[in-house]
Amino acid sequence: MTAADRPALIGPLDTIEVDVFGIENLSREMQVDASGRIAMPLAGTIDARGKTAQELAAAIEIALRARYVRDPEVTVNIKSSVSQVVTIDGQVVEPGLYPVTNQMTLMRVIASAKGLSEFARQEDVVILRKVGDRKMAGLYNIAAIRRGAYEDPPVYANDVIIVGDSPQRRLFRDFVALSPLLASPLIAVLQ
Repeated sequence: MTAADRPALIGPLDTIEVDVFGIENLSREMQVDASGRIAMPLAGTIDARGKTAQELAAAIEIALRARYVRDPEVTVNIKSSVSQVVTIDGQVVEPGLYPVTNQMTLMRVIASAKGLSEFARQEDVVILRKVGDRKMAGLYNIAAIRRGAYEDPPVYANDVIIVGDSPQRRLFRDFVALSPLLASPLIAVLQ
């Protein structure tokens, strides 16, 4: 269940920093509105939703050129993202939504949730992910990751992580009965 290194996408209510080289009064920090758009002097209203920082910078450059700004150089940085989150539920100290970055892994998300609860089932951690139109589930064992049996898997925006027994975990019951000592995570396609 690997996904290529996905660049962060801009979403509604994210805070971005737009820098227009050489034009101080156009450079600013701003929040993307609820419909996914930004408004800038000279550039007008631009749809930012679902674009990478580089794609939005290119769109701003095109809009500025249309308003006779010569050779604009624009850089966009995502300062804070509310749309790029992962959900962690189950036997962790603080279940909830946590922001994800490109370097986010399962162990880091569990650490963000203040760790596993006292009697958490370390061998029962499921990551649910949508890849295209397919739903996938991966069963991971935290103790095995800590021992170095396999890599700490990356997590991505919109993943749902469930620690402990869950309906999704039960899908793996037959596999686990056959192979009690998992040397690698189990992956299943749900649809």
